[in-house]
Parts: sequence; C-alpha cells; structure tokens
Amino acid sequence: MYADGTLKPAVKAMGAVIVGITLARLLWQWVAGTAWPWIGEHRWWTGFACLGLVLLAVTLIDRVGSRTAYDESVREGDAEPGVWTYRMRELAAMTPTGFEEACAELLARDGFLHVRRVGGAGDLGADVVAWDAQGRKLVLQCKQYARPVGSRQVQTFNGTARPEHGAYHPIMVGFSGFTRPAIEFAARHGIVLVGRPELKRWAHGTPLYDIIEAEALE
Repeated sequence: MYADGTLKPAVKAMGAVIVGITLARLLWQWVAGTAWPWIGEHRWWTGFACLGLVLLAVTLIDRVGSRTAYDESVREGDAEPGVWTYRMRELAAMTPTGFEEACAELLARDGFLHVRRVGGAGDLGADVVAWDAQGRKLVLQCKQYARPVGSRQVQTFNGTARPEHGAYHPIMVGFSGFTRPAIEFAARHGIVLVGRPELKRWAHGTPLYDIIEAEALE
C-alpha cells in the first residue's frame, strides 16, 4: 500500500484475479446446477431467447458502426448532421458500378433532379446524368482508378459529353486524380474535373457546386 492509502497495482491485479475466479466458480455452479437442466426442459424457449439476443447484438453493432462512420466523416470533412456522406475508404472498396451509384446518391443529396446512373456497355462515356434547378444537364463519368486519369480518357469523354449527351456541365470524377496533361486538356475544353481532394470534400458533405470553380459553371 502507498503512503496515501491507495493499493499498489500488483495488489489490485491480484485482488481482481481472486474476485474473477470466485465469480467464475459461482457462475459455473449456477449454470451446471440450475440453468443447464432448465435449458434441457425448455429448448424452444431457449432457442427463441438466443435468437432475440443475436438480433439485439446485430442491431447494436450496426448502430455503433454507423455512428463511428458518421463521426469520422465529421472529423475528416465538413459534414452537417443528417447529411449523406461517404468515407474515402468506403468509396475505394466499392465496385465500379457501386462507385457510380455513390456519385449519383451524392448528386441527389445535393438537390439535383432526375438523377440516374446510366453507365454500362454502350454508355458512350456517360455514367451518371442529372439536372440542376435551372434545368442544366450534368453528365458525369466516374473513374475509380488506382492511378490518375490520363489525357486520353478526358479527350474521349470530351468527344461524347456534349455532342452525344447534350451536357451543359461535362464532369469527370477521378478517385486518384488526373495527370497534368489531362488537367490542361480539360481546362482548354471546359471539362470539369473532380479530383481526389474535391471528391473527398464532396463525399464528406460539401455540395458539388460549392466545390467546382465558379468559372466552370458560367
């Protein structure tokens, strides 16, 4: 014991072990003498009780996980309560189709209208389409690449976004960003690029139009 009357850590640990062993013995005696015979006589009730406990545990784990995900989104970005958000590692773990659907959900969250995922075979470069409140059409191509998107992909998108899809705002979303030639080409041809930093802000709750440069929206 220390001079101030508190117990030393070793003494505390020994006491905890003794108490734990005692409680374990009492629990085992109760299980062997009372609980187990009752379980054998009431198997159906026991099964229902176990099922209820499993469902309760799953619900609690899901709520804790959802709360943790939201807390991380708030720490990493500027999400507000009730705002649909994604973490970057969640986006990274998605399939390409799932990534497109996530971008569509973020557009819907921001208040865009008639949001549809249209990506697939023969999509001619359009993965998601939507309209803003002024009736202007957005066409998104979503690239979940592990490397930056190159100039060739941007050039291909430029060839279809406006002529084929009638995009007012052709937007490319690059999970890993874009190469310098791709950025320069997009600037010359009015292609809006949403690179990794912009995607992170968007996924964490900032509206898309607050992220994109004002001159790209004029």
